[in-house]
Amino acid sequence: MELLMTTHIAPRTWQRSTFGTLLRVETRKLLDTRTSRIMTAVLVVVAVALVAGRGVVTGTADLFTLAGTAGAAFGILLPVLGILSITGEWHHRTALTTFTLEPRRARVLVAKCVPVLVAAALACVLAVLVALPVTAVAASVAGVEASWRLEPYELLGWIATMVLVTAQGLALGLLVLNAPAVIVIYLVSPMVWSFVGQLGKGGKAMAQWLDLNSTSDVLMSGDVTGGDLARLAASVTVWIVVPAVVGTLRVLRSDVT
Repeated sequence: MELLMTTHIAPRTWQRSTFGTLLRVETRKLLDTRTSRIMTAVLVVVAVALVAGRGVVTGTADLFTLAGTAGAAFGILLPVLGILSITGEWHHRTALTTFTLEPRRARVLVAKCVPVLVAAALACVLAVLVALPVTAVAASVAGVEASWRLEPYELLGWIATMVLVTAQGLALGLLVLNAPAVIVIYLVSPMVWSFVGQLGKGGKAMAQWLDLNSTSDVLMSGDVTGGDLARLAASVTVWIVVPAVVGTLRVLRSDVT
Protein backbone atom coordinates (compact mmCIF):
# COMPACT_ATOMS: atom_id res chain seq x y z
CA MET A 1 0.00 0.00 0.00
CA GLU A 2 1.44 3.30 -1.11
CA LEU A 3 1.47 5.96 1.49
CA LEU A 4 0.79 9.46 0.34
CA MET A 5 2.40 12.08 2.50
CA THR A 6 1.24 15.63 2.33
CA THR A 7 2.94 18.60 3.82
CA HIS A 8 0.86 21.42 5.09
CA ILE A 9 2.36 24.82 4.31
CA ALA A 10 0.92 27.69 6.26
CA PRO A 11 -0.06 30.60 4.03
CA ARG A 12 2.03 33.71 4.38
CA THR A 13 0.15 36.58 5.89
CA TRP A 14 0.68 40.14 4.77
CA GLN A 15 1.65 42.35 7.64
CA ARG A 16 0.52 45.93 7.22
CA SER A 17 3.12 48.63 7.60
CA THR A 18 2.32 51.41 10.00
CA PHE A 19 2.23 54.96 8.69
CA GLY A 20 5.19 55.78 10.92
CA THR A 21 7.22 53.08 9.20
CA LEU A 22 6.27 54.47 5.79
CA LEU A 23 7.31 57.95 6.91
CA ARG A 24 10.71 56.68 8.03
CA VAL A 25 11.22 54.79 4.78
CA GLU A 26 10.25 57.74 2.58
CA THR A 27 12.35 60.12 4.66
CA ARG A 28 15.34 57.86 4.14
CA LYS A 29 14.63 57.81 0.41
CA LEU A 30 14.56 61.59 0.46
CA LEU A 31 17.96 61.76 2.14
CA ASP A 32 19.77 58.67 0.85
CA THR A 33 19.83 59.21 -2.91
CA ARG A 34 22.67 61.05 -4.62
CA THR A 35 20.32 63.63 -6.11
CA SER A 36 18.64 64.40 -2.79
CA ARG A 37 22.02 64.78 -1.08
CA ILE A 38 23.13 67.22 -3.74
CA MET A 39 19.88 69.17 -3.49
CA THR A 40 20.12 69.32 0.30
CA ALA A 41 23.74 70.49 0.15
CA VAL A 42 22.87 73.12 -2.44
CA LEU A 43 19.98 74.37 -0.28
CA VAL A 44 22.25 74.82 2.74
CA VAL A 45 25.12 76.39 0.81
CA VAL A 46 22.87 78.77 -1.13
CA ALA A 47 21.02 79.83 2.02
CA VAL A 48 24.28 80.63 3.81
CA ALA A 49 25.80 82.34 0.76
CA LEU A 50 22.78 84.54 0.01
CA VAL A 51 22.20 85.62 3.59
CA ALA A 52 25.89 86.25 4.34
CA GLY A 53 26.47 87.89 0.96
CA ARG A 54 23.67 90.39 1.37
CA GLY A 55 24.69 91.21 4.92
CA VAL A 56 28.33 91.82 3.96
CA VAL A 57 27.80 93.59 0.63
CA THR A 58 24.84 95.82 1.45
CA GLY A 59 25.36 96.17 5.20
CA THR A 60 21.77 95.12 5.86
CA ALA A 61 21.30 94.44 9.56
CA ASP A 62 17.64 93.44 9.59
CA LEU A 63 17.03 89.85 10.72
CA PHE A 64 13.89 89.11 8.71
CA THR A 65 15.17 90.85 5.57
CA LEU A 66 18.36 88.80 5.63
CA ALA A 67 16.53 85.54 6.32
CA GLY A 68 14.07 86.28 3.52
CA THR A 69 16.98 86.64 1.08
CA ALA A 70 17.25 82.86 1.05
CA GLY A 71 13.67 82.71 -0.19
CA ALA A 72 14.83 83.59 -3.71
CA ALA A 73 16.60 80.25 -3.90
CA PHE A 74 14.14 78.29 -1.78
CA GLY A 75 11.29 79.19 -4.14
CA ILE A 76 13.07 77.25 -6.89
CA LEU A 77 15.03 74.54 -5.10
CA LEU A 78 12.33 73.31 -2.70
CA PRO A 79 9.71 72.64 -5.42
CA VAL A 80 12.39 70.89 -7.50
CA LEU A 81 13.20 68.72 -4.48
CA GLY A 82 9.51 67.86 -4.22
CA ILE A 83 9.30 67.06 -7.92
CA LEU A 84 12.29 64.74 -7.78
CA SER A 85 10.95 63.05 -4.65
CA ILE A 86 7.52 62.29 -6.08
CA THR A 87 8.75 61.24 -9.55
CA GLY A 88 11.80 59.29 -8.43
CA GLU A 89 9.96 55.96 -8.14
CA TRP A 90 8.95 56.10 -11.80
CA HIS A 91 12.31 57.38 -13.01
CA HIS A 92 14.19 54.55 -11.29
CA ARG A 93 11.38 52.02 -11.97
CA THR A 94 11.01 51.09 -8.31
CA ALA A 95 7.31 51.97 -8.00
CA LEU A 96 6.28 48.33 -8.56
CA THR A 97 8.46 47.19 -5.66
CA THR A 98 7.20 49.98 -3.40
CA PHE A 99 3.52 49.31 -4.12
CA THR A 100 4.03 45.56 -3.79
CA LEU A 101 5.44 45.99 -0.29
CA GLU A 102 2.71 48.50 0.55
CA PRO A 103 -0.36 48.03 -1.71
CA ARG A 104 -2.19 50.99 -0.16
CA ARG A 105 -0.84 53.50 -2.62
CA ALA A 106 -2.53 56.54 -1.11
CA ARG A 107 -0.61 56.03 2.15
CA VAL A 108 2.64 55.81 0.23
CA LEU A 109 1.94 59.07 -1.61
CA VAL A 110 1.12 60.88 1.64
CA ALA A 111 4.28 59.50 3.23
CA LYS A 112 6.28 60.82 0.28
CA CYS A 113 4.83 64.32 0.56
CA VAL A 114 5.09 64.87 4.32
CA PRO A 115 8.94 64.80 4.62
CA VAL A 116 9.32 67.24 1.71
CA LEU A 117 6.83 69.71 3.21
CA VAL A 118 8.54 69.44 6.59
CA ALA A 119 11.89 70.07 4.87
CA ALA A 120 10.43 73.26 3.37
CA ALA A 121 9.53 74.55 6.83
CA LEU A 122 12.91 73.54 8.27
CA ALA A 123 14.69 75.35 5.44
CA CYS A 124 13.05 78.60 6.56
CA VAL A 125 14.15 77.96 10.14
CA LEU A 126 17.68 77.34 8.85
CA ALA A 127 17.64 80.68 7.04
CA VAL A 128 16.64 82.46 10.24
CA LEU A 129 19.39 80.73 12.23
CA VAL A 130 21.96 81.73 9.61
CA ALA A 131 20.66 85.30 9.60
CA LEU A 132 21.14 85.71 13.38
CA PRO A 133 24.95 85.95 13.42
CA VAL A 134 25.03 87.69 10.03
CA THR A 135 22.74 90.43 11.39
CA ALA A 136 25.04 91.01 14.34
CA VAL A 137 28.17 91.09 12.16
CA ALA A 138 26.59 93.37 9.55
CA ALA A 139 25.44 95.81 12.23
CA SER A 140 28.90 95.86 13.78
CA VAL A 141 30.68 96.41 10.45
CA ALA A 142 28.26 99.06 9.23
CA GLY A 143 28.13 100.80 12.61
CA VAL A 144 24.34 100.68 12.78
CA GLU A 145 21.86 99.24 15.21
CA ALA A 146 20.73 95.72 14.41
CA SER A 147 17.04 95.12 13.87
CA TRP A 148 15.87 91.88 15.44
CA ARG A 149 12.29 92.42 14.31
CA LEU A 150 10.64 89.11 13.54
CA GLU A 151 6.88 89.41 13.48
CA PRO A 152 5.11 86.06 13.98
CA TYR A 153 2.70 86.64 11.06
CA GLU A 154 5.63 87.44 8.74
CA LEU A 155 7.59 84.34 9.74
CA LEU A 156 4.58 82.02 9.61
CA GLY A 157 3.44 83.59 6.34
CA TRP A 158 6.87 83.06 4.82
CA ILE A 159 6.98 79.44 5.95
CA ALA A 160 3.45 78.90 4.60
CA THR A 161 4.50 80.40 1.25
CA MET A 162 7.48 78.06 0.97
CA VAL A 163 5.28 75.09 1.91
CA LEU A 164 2.73 76.08 -0.73
CA VAL A 165 5.25 76.41 -3.57
CA THR A 166 6.78 73.08 -2.50
CA ALA A 167 3.30 71.53 -2.51
CA GLN A 168 2.86 72.90 -6.02
CA GLY A 169 5.96 71.01 -7.13
CA LEU A 170 4.68 67.84 -5.48
CA ALA A 171 1.25 68.19 -7.09
CA LEU A 172 2.61 68.81 -10.58
CA GLY A 173 5.07 65.95 -10.18
CA LEU A 174 2.24 63.65 -9.14
CA LEU A 175 0.18 64.74 -12.14
CA VAL A 176 2.87 64.32 -14.81
CA LEU A 177 5.26 61.78 -13.18
CA ASN A 178 8.11 63.03 -15.36
CA ALA A 179 10.74 65.10 -13.59
CA PRO A 180 12.28 67.02 -16.54
CA ALA A 181 8.85 67.98 -17.92
CA VAL A 182 7.54 69.14 -14.53
CA ILE A 183 10.68 71.15 -13.73
CA VAL A 184 10.39 72.95 -17.06
CA ILE A 185 6.70 73.68 -16.43
CA TYR A 186 7.43 75.03 -12.97
CA LEU A 187 10.35 77.22 -14.02
CA VAL A 188 8.59 78.60 -17.09
CA SER A 189 5.25 79.37 -15.40
CA PRO A 190 6.41 82.64 -13.71
CA MET A 191 7.53 83.99 -17.08
CA VAL A 192 4.23 82.95 -18.63
CA TRP A 193 2.22 84.70 -15.92
CA SER A 194 4.37 87.80 -16.25
CA PHE A 195 3.52 87.86 -19.96
CA VAL A 196 -0.18 87.17 -19.33
CA GLY A 197 -0.30 90.02 -16.83
CA GLN A 198 0.63 92.44 -19.60
CA LEU A 199 -2.22 91.38 -21.89
CA GLY A 200 -4.66 94.10 -20.89
CA LYS A 201 -7.19 94.03 -18.08
CA GLY A 202 -8.29 90.47 -18.76
CA GLY A 203 -4.75 89.10 -18.62
CA LYS A 204 -3.94 91.11 -15.53
CA ALA A 205 -7.06 89.88 -13.75
CA MET A 206 -6.25 86.27 -14.70
CA ALA A 207 -2.72 86.59 -13.34
CA GLN A 208 -4.00 88.15 -10.12
CA TRP A 209 -6.28 85.15 -9.54
CA LEU A 210 -4.20 82.25 -10.83
CA ASP A 211 -0.53 83.14 -10.30
CA LEU A 212 0.34 81.35 -7.05
CA ASN A 213 3.62 83.26 -6.68
CA SER A 214 1.62 86.50 -6.65
CA THR A 215 -1.41 85.47 -4.61
CA SER A 216 0.71 83.89 -1.84
CA ASP A 217 2.44 87.22 -1.10
CA VAL A 218 -0.50 88.21 1.10
CA LEU A 219 0.48 85.55 3.65
CA MET A 220 3.29 87.80 4.87
CA SER A 221 1.01 90.80 5.14
CA GLY A 222 -0.67 91.73 8.39
CA ASP A 223 -3.67 93.15 6.51
CA VAL A 224 -5.32 90.33 4.55
CA THR A 225 -8.71 90.93 2.97
CA GLY A 226 -11.39 88.49 1.91
CA GLY A 227 -10.51 89.15 -1.71
CA ASP A 228 -6.87 88.27 -1.06
CA LEU A 229 -7.90 84.96 0.50
CA ALA A 230 -10.28 84.24 -2.38
CA ARG A 231 -7.52 84.79 -4.96
CA LEU A 232 -5.14 82.64 -2.92
CA ALA A 233 -7.73 79.86 -2.67
CA ALA A 234 -8.35 79.99 -6.44
CA SER A 235 -4.65 79.69 -7.30
CA VAL A 236 -4.11 76.92 -4.73
CA THR A 237 -7.06 75.02 -6.18
CA VAL A 238 -5.75 75.31 -9.75
CA TRP A 239 -2.09 74.60 -9.06
CA ILE A 240 -2.17 72.27 -6.05
CA VAL A 241 -5.56 70.72 -5.30
CA VAL A 242 -6.65 69.78 -8.83
CA PRO A 243 -3.25 68.39 -9.98
CA ALA A 244 -2.86 66.48 -6.70
CA VAL A 245 -6.33 64.92 -6.94
CA VAL A 246 -6.01 64.00 -10.61
CA GLY A 247 -2.48 62.69 -10.13
CA THR A 248 -3.49 60.62 -7.11
CA LEU A 249 -6.41 59.05 -8.97
CA ARG A 250 -4.09 58.29 -11.85
CA VAL A 251 -1.59 56.51 -9.59
CA LEU A 252 -4.30 54.64 -7.67
CA ARG A 253 -6.00 53.29 -10.80
CA SER A 254 -3.16 52.74 -13.24
CA ASP A 255 -1.05 49.62 -13.68
CA VAL A 256 2.48 50.08 -12.39
CA THR A 257 5.30 48.47 -14.34
